[in-house]
Amino acid sequence: MDIRFFLNDRIKFIRRFYETTSQPLVQTKQRIMAGEAPFDSPPYREDGEPPFLDEYLDADEALEVLGRNCVSMLSESLKLYFTTWEWEFWRRRGCGKNFRKTFKDSGFLQGYKECFAAALKIDWNECPADFSILEQIILARNADQHPDSITTIRVTHNEYTRRQHPQPFFVSEIERKLFLSRDEDLGAWLGLTLHVSRDTLLEAIRQVELLTSWLEEKLVEAKYGPRRKE
Repeated sequence: MDIRFFLNDRIKFIRRFYETTSQPLVQTKQRIMAGEAPFDSPPYREDGEPPFLDEYLDADEALEVLGRNCVSMLSESLKLYFTTWEWEFWRRRGCGKNFRKTFKDSGFLQGYKECFAAALKIDWNECPADFSILEQIILARNADQHPDSITTIRVTHNEYTRRQHPQPFFVSEIERKLFLSRDEDLGAWLGLTLHVSRDTLLEAIRQVELLTSWLEEKLVEAKYGPRRKE
């Protein structure tokens, strides 16, 4: 099986899904701000709120959910990549069985790093990917899939993520400037929003591609032996 082919197919879908789904939401926000049709005839309001505020907030919230969902799919795709390769080598849970404590305490990324390093002699220091971002992809997925409150769709970085990554990758530029560059305690008290923009999503995808592009050659060689030169 060409495992990386199927991973890349999933990544292509995530890119397409984000671009096609985000486009009308972004356009709605832009048209509201510009006063363009169908938002060029604001209704009368006595509460003093900006016109079409509800529609703007709905589009903005939908973009937040979309970004988090795409990162969740990316995290699960990376996990499937590892579990499929694990099956190729051991048919049963070789890594999960032998490195159970690491998987439980540090998550699947660190678990597979230790397993593959020990069993397949892979030197992770040579990998060009940014493991800080890769770790935060998984933490973002966990936060998105296990929210703290029923009262809001908003998701925040939990205390564990803030300890591990004091400067979170998935955070809006507004909150980065307001809280992280000035007063980290205030940001921790208010709760930093887990915000996945188009740029951070694409960079997260790039890091997964860097990791798997580098790793694939090592795994194929460990499974089938060195490729013969033409």
